[in-house]
Amino acid sequence: MAVITEIEDLKRIYQRRVPRMFYDYCESGSWSEQTFRENSSDFDQIYLRQRVAVDMAGRSTATQMIGQDVAMPVALAPVGLTGMQHADGEIKAARAASDFGVPYCLSTMSICSIEDVAENTDNPFWMQVYTLKDDDFMQRLFDRAKDAKCSAAVITVDLQLLGQRHKDLKNGLSAPPKLTPKSVANMMTKAQWGLGMLGTKRRFFGNIVGHAKGVTDASSLTTWTAESFDQSLNWDRIREFRKMWDGPLIIKGIIDPRDALEACNVGADAIVVSNHGGRQLDGALSSIRALEPIMDAVGDRIEVHLDSGVRSGQDVLKATALGAKGCWIGRAYIYGLGAMGQAGVTKALELMHKELDTSMALCGHRDINTVDRDILMVPRGFAGDWV
Repeated sequence: MAVITEIEDLKRIYQRRVPRMFYDYCESGSWSEQTFRENSSDFDQIYLRQRVAVDMAGRSTATQMIGQDVAMPVALAPVGLTGMQHADGEIKAARAASDFGVPYCLSTMSICSIEDVAENTDNPFWMQVYTLKDDDFMQRLFDRAKDAKCSAAVITVDLQLLGQRHKDLKNGLSAPPKLTPKSVANMMTKAQWGLGMLGTKRRFFGNIVGHAKGVTDASSLTTWTAESFDQSLNWDRIREFRKMWDGPLIIKGIIDPRDALEACNVGADAIVVSNHGGRQLDGALSSIRALEPIMDAVGDRIEVHLDSGVRSGQDVLKATALGAKGCWIGRAYIYGLGAMGQAGVTKALELMHKELDTSMALCGHRDINTVDRDILMVPRGFAGDWV
């Protein structure tokens, strides 16, 4: 087996082992995919300052995210259909995160349910919720998260309607996958994936089927999903959700300083600067470009995290230096999961941690909590001066 030294190695294995429609679901953005690409490439415009003759002994990447001790400032982001990337994928990812000492966030649109993950893991996880019109379903979703002892709720606010994702439409994305000649031919080349799926009963959206009114199978789920996302969402509605959940609350999907300030006003404990991985408004700023103006706007009023485009420990270091208290990774750990299951998620975290630790040391720091903007060289106009 090839030696795995970087996240890209996991991605290559992942592409070979997972059916095309689920690989494309992960590795794509909306419309022309400009924002999807720039989420990652914009990190490359930020340079690190190397320091020498600095004591590097006794390093630590340990810190806190929303008051929770973490081994490094990284969380596993909510990713829909994770259980289609690998059988029981949400459970395996949550276990890997728990063992490593970083948070795991479960998506509303997961294959394994809240209860599945809670029953098969030892540590609390975070629960992501979409803004849906059905108050009864929303309240029960929050209640189920409480019963599962989830330690934080994450409200995603940037998906009132779907950005057009050409690859998903052309592939006929569904869970479980529709059996067309094209999809069957592709799945027949993914024997390991297929055996895993045959060995699990979890192949539908576990948080919705059997929980939402009238949703009992894949057909009724499609209709419910199309009708349920709340296009009339506003900040007053988010205040109502805040009342449904009395624990730590994170608002995910902030890309404008004005919205960051609104999130402060509704009583959130943290925000995630995110453009949904480039899967919503194509042509929007990359998350790393948007981070510093948001930090300037909110100051120390709220904890700020960053999501979208993070593929390495150096990306984490750069975001930390710009003020983020944590980075959320989605595709980076999905590559590992699809490639090697739970062991692959662990490998992705190990690779990221090693790069973060080494790069931090070469920038002259021993403690991630002391890292600041002084380690960076950022081009003028990178984070502002837009007309």
